[in-house]
Amino acid sequence: MSEEAKKQYSADSIQALEGMEHVRMRPSMYIGDVGVRGLHHLVYEVVDNSIDEALAGHCDTISVIINENNSITVEDNGRGIPVGIHQKEGVSALEVVMTKIGAGGKFDKDSYKVSGGLHGVGVSCVNALSDHLKATVFREGKTWEQEYERGKPLYPVKATGDSDKNGTVVTFKPDATIFTQTLEYNYETLANRMRELAYLNKGITITLTDMRNKDDKGEFIQEVFYSEEGLKEFIKYLDGNREQIIADVVAFEGDKNGIPVEVAMTYNTSYAENLHSYVNNINTHEGGTHLSGFRRGLTHTLKKYAETSGMLDKLKFDISGDDFREGLTAIISVKVAEPQFEGQTKTKLGNREVSASVSQAVSEMLTDYLEEHPDDAKTIVQKVILAAQARHAAQKAREMVQRKTVMSIGGLPGKLSDCSEQDPAKCEVFLVEGDSAGGTAKQGRDRNFQAILPLRGKILNVEKAMQHKVFENEEIKNIFTALGVTIGTEEDSKALNLSKLRYHKIVIMCDADVDGSHIATLILTFFFRYMKELIENGHVYIAAPPLYLVKKGAKRKYAWNDKERDVIIEELGQGANIQRYKGLGEMNAEQLWDTTMNPEYRTLRKVMIDNGGEADRVFSMLMGDEVPPRREFIEKNAVYANIDA
Repeated sequence: MSEEAKKQYSADSIQALEGMEHVRMRPSMYIGDVGVRGLHHLVYEVVDNSIDEALAGHCDTISVIINENNSITVEDNGRGIPVGIHQKEGVSALEVVMTKIGAGGKFDKDSYKVSGGLHGVGVSCVNALSDHLKATVFREGKTWEQEYERGKPLYPVKATGDSDKNGTVVTFKPDATIFTQTLEYNYETLANRMRELAYLNKGITITLTDMRNKDDKGEFIQEVFYSEEGLKEFIKYLDGNREQIIADVVAFEGDKNGIPVEVAMTYNTSYAENLHSYVNNINTHEGGTHLSGFRRGLTHTLKKYAETSGMLDKLKFDISGDDFREGLTAIISVKVAEPQFEGQTKTKLGNREVSASVSQAVSEMLTDYLEEHPDDAKTIVQKVILAAQARHAAQKAREMVQRKTVMSIGGLPGKLSDCSEQDPAKCEVFLVEGDSAGGTAKQGRDRNFQAILPLRGKILNVEKAMQHKVFENEEIKNIFTALGVTIGTEEDSKALNLSKLRYHKIVIMCDADVDGSHIATLILTFFFRYMKELIENGHVYIAAPPLYLVKKGAKRKYAWNDKERDVIIEELGQGANIQRYKGLGEMNAEQLWDTTMNPEYRTLRKVMIDNGGEADRVFSMLMGDEVPPRREFIEKNAVYANIDA
């Protein structure tokens, strides 16, 4: 950026578009929801401002602190938000940024070429939804500050002293009247996002500190995220639990048609396709034009090489785009000055010009790599041929499932006890571990809207299975058939058509022990790999049966963890009898209904994907072949987790 452009980032670069009273009235319109996800989104919005400073070349260090009272402090060493008087608004530009929706330097292309966040509404939204927020700015040789309560300034911006540094510090405490579900921040959730941002923006140091907890040395828990190689390191992190089949990560970084494009990819021995796409650091989990450009460039280049090499001469059928992506892990990151997103959640990119830029970048990257690494090229083509052969086998198995799925009620699994309600939005199905618990659930359920599908033992681990083996598995066929979904097409075997989904709530109900947790993980792995749309659309839940029944005389109370049990024992006094439920079958039908199935009293945990890359890594680690990472994960998390819970 030129010196002239830098000077233009002043008070009048901040454009105020409208007020923000509406944010407190309709917070979900701005941050998605007011639950756990929305709470963490507040942090991301403040950090995004600092990242934008880094993208503009003015910041390389960001600190995020979870304070003891669950307030958040974000500090950067950027230019500092302008504090001069805004010509139009008549108050400090800092106050304009903090209190006006749509106010920010991001609308001034001389100040920011690209930006993430909510198009300028981010930090003011955070202010509106915070009980208290304090902004401190180091700029022009002074320290400036202003405090707010629920978005309203407590006093004008004032200078509080001299300073020889530049930057911005924002400390905020979410408003308990807005975030009624919880105010507690999850360290791992924030760490995953900070790690992701560090990989996507190489050369930036992001520090996350948790002032609520200390490690074995008595020091506050802290991680420093920094990446020299960017997406290449990101790929190695995501694929750390898989066996690679090529020597190195294939990577490209450059400008194509005025659009900065960064791509990294590798192949492994798994059967899953793992594509992660980003626009201006925003995870576009629904894809878009950049992802379609990647797929087109990959397929065209690899197919051309495979045909020229003669390795496809003996193949009796055509290969498809899916075949080129089996065992592929790839990340596509583009920076777009004026991104056009489909939908308010900004999860699908619509800019048509991006597709050609990414496709061209991928073609150049792959062509060079294949020519320079002939052994790896041969290995990739052999993997593609095996994938094509497996796809044809899977197609036959899929057609068998399809024929059962499209049949009438007579084609439903014999073990399925269906409900009488015909509206899928009102229906729910419980996937229950074992025939015994399934029988109890059938007796205890409400037959009007609750269906029961017992599962025999542990279903197939799809992480280690070829696709046709998955579709041939009897328990998995029963799940497909019971749900009524269709399973892709010849062109896209991984597409899932939810138009005929028979239940809008799919509840995994397993025993509260180690085996039950393993079965639930197997089912979740299957959904994540083959029915991810069910999770993304909010259809998948996990039931939470109680661990204890505490009785004394006529009084009976249930506890879902040891802490609740101890509170109940203290409440009931001496002589209380404790029954530990080791399985669903130990409860009678009435108890199972009262505690786990009755919508008025039960607890259902909705399964959500906050971070697709991290979810992919954890599933591959938990269900893959590599034992050491799995052991390390269990040892680390066993400190915080009740194994029987």
